[in-house]
Amino acid sequence: MSNQNRLIVYYREGCHLCEQMVASLHQEQVKHQASVQFEIEIIDIDDDPELVQKYDVDVPVVMYQNEVIFYHFFDAEEFKNTLRYFQHKTPLKKMK
Repeated sequence: MSNQNRLIVYYREGCHLCEQMVASLHQEQVKHQASVQFEIEIIDIDDDPELVQKYDVDVPVVMYQNEVIFYHFFDAEEFKNTLRYFQHKTPLKKMK
């Protein structure tokens, strides 16, 4: 699979919002596997002091191509927009 359709999740061990975010993304990955494929890369910010400084109280953060898609909570509308981009390469709408 191409690395092009990769979501990066910045998380922290023991963070219940992070666990919920990863679970939601995995559910969406299974749900849409026939129509669009994407990778989920999970990065623990506590392994990198720069990431701790940048995202300390904002985890989880979900990014695609260096743009924040959403943070703290799974956002179904933003995720649908991202899937549309994966499928049709239409521009991503900016997060509100």
